[in-house]
Amino acid sequence: MTINNEHIHDTNKKIHEEHAENFNALANRLTKQGHDVSNIVSKLSEFQVAIPSWALGAGGTRFGRFSFYGEPSNLEQKIEDIGVLHSLTQTAGAVSLHIPWDIPSDYAAIKEKAAALDIKFDAVNSNTFQDQKDAAETYKYGSLSNTSKAVRAQAIQHNLDVINIGNKLGSKALTVWLADGSCFPGQNNFQTAFQNTQDSLIDIYKGLPDDWSMLVEYKPYEPNFYSTVIQDWGASLMLANGCGDKAYTLVDLGHHLPNSNIEQIVSILQLKGKLGGFHFNDSKYGDDDLTVGSIKPYALFLIFNELVYGMQNNPQNPDLAWMIDASHNVKDPLEDLIQSLEAIQEAYAKALLIDQNALKAAQLDNDVVKCQEILQGAYRTDVRPLLEKARLNRGGAISPIDAYRSLDVRGQLIKERGKNTIATGL
Repeated sequence: MTINNEHIHDTNKKIHEEHAENFNALANRLTKQGHDVSNIVSKLSEFQVAIPSWALGAGGTRFGRFSFYGEPSNLEQKIEDIGVLHSLTQTAGAVSLHIPWDIPSDYAAIKEKAAALDIKFDAVNSNTFQDQKDAAETYKYGSLSNTSKAVRAQAIQHNLDVINIGNKLGSKALTVWLADGSCFPGQNNFQTAFQNTQDSLIDIYKGLPDDWSMLVEYKPYEPNFYSTVIQDWGASLMLANGCGDKAYTLVDLGHHLPNSNIEQIVSILQLKGKLGGFHFNDSKYGDDDLTVGSIKPYALFLIFNELVYGMQNNPQNPDLAWMIDASHNVKDPLEDLIQSLEAIQEAYAKALLIDQNALKAAQLDNDVVKCQEILQGAYRTDVRPLLEKARLNRGGAISPIDAYRSLDVRGQLIKERGKNTIATGL
């Protein structure tokens, strides 16, 4: 399904007057407070978040999976769905592929389709947490960390193959997430597993094109529950440093133990020039992969406060790769992704309202109350009219969810694809 400008215009005209009133009122108030509203709207318009190819269908758990029908059954259809998201939100201008789930059969055709929808190819993701069809070796006991040299060699080659696929599409980064670890004490030698992983990553790093980067993801548990080889940001950072200047740490919001101070983690990584990317989601208990901002919106805002500060003050850190990594178990995947994109933009907009100079002065004076007032003053601001304006300026929908429903996108997808299609991935 393709959404054209006429479709969006028709949905916008019904609420345009209300939006204009809300935006003008907010813009006047923010201008009096000293904010450059046009600059904030411009930054919001430029902010793009990659959509993972594996998250466009229904998610699930080991207990079951419930389809939403009309799911994309191939890469072409997945890109079409991202095109729908981008048409409505104007902030989903990239796709992140997972290999081997989404290997293009025709690279030229896929690139042409993506370009027509204004979609770029973000980081490509390798998969050594599942055994692949006809593979000579198994990853049951690990991949890059495995005690078997043959298993490690297979996993290394897979990552090199992923780099080659991404290079053909115009991607500039490889994301490596490992499920490697142990379920029981004594199962692994921690030092051997870590050193094997370092050596394997170095071999992969040697295969990076000059203008590429490697993003090393971490996770404290699951699927292994006693130990994970890359269990936290410190382990990721050590491995990245051991590879070279083009290797960075990737932060996934769900990959932390409860009550971890994620904003402090991203701040230090930016200071050291080693924060490479971000996977957005939300959680209550663990790696729940819930809609961004649905559980801990204030925590997301505090993270963006540090991200905005780092983007303004840490030129040693590269431009960040932004991506949503969520599982849509009970929501329409496209509606869930729209809500996540909105939450990300909202947290970013609120962080842009923080008076960093005033905050710095309050910090130097040890005025704890003032520091809190500055942060919460920005957080309590209803910035949705700014988001609406940013979308409108780019030709998007004032209210993407309402537009999605009024256009009956899911119904149209079911008519086109049927009810029994299943998306690869989650």
